[in-house]
Amino acid sequence: MIDINNINKTKSMVLTAMFTALITAGAYIRIPVPVCPFTLQFLFTTLAGIILGKNKGAAATALYVILGLAGLPVFTGGGGIGYVLQPTFGYLIGFIAGSYITGCIAHSGKPDTKHILIGCFTGLAVVYALGMLYYYMISAVYLRDPIGIGALFLYCFVLAVPGDIALCLLSTTLAKRLMPVIYAKGTI
Repeated sequence: MIDINNINKTKSMVLTAMFTALITAGAYIRIPVPVCPFTLQFLFTTLAGIILGKNKGAAATALYVILGLAGLPVFTGGGGIGYVLQPTFGYLIGFIAGSYITGCIAHSGKPDTKHILIGCFTGLAVVYALGMLYYYMISAVYLRDPIGIGALFLYCFVLAVPGDIALCLLSTTLAKRLMPVIYAKGTI
């Protein structure tokens, strides 16, 4: 006799691992922007929150960060525990929180376009808030090369946020098409 709960757990683990792999692939798809590189990591961390929900989405993203800190070269600049001293590490922390927040909001009611978009944009705000704060603090305290607020805002927000806004719209469109397939009867 087939145990549906075990099948659902297996599908859930496979989807979590798949999103961890997608986030890794997204790190290697980058558009060069000074100071903070623009990658597709945000697209996949956002989709993880929407499709897997807050806990599993954040778990997939956290697993990605843990693998990178363990030494696998999954981050845009490599990997290893020393990566916590990189100014852009705050964005990785933000990805975990952003996945969680996006999942919370997207599933706070019926996961319709409105809830998903609000979740994406709120998750985006969390990623940038944590990323920019960490960048500012590491630059000033550890690197002893403080970045001005104007330069921080320009390089770590203004130049990168238009692409991430487009990724919010793309992730909403993809999620609306993928969710009926993933949540079809007999799946997670």
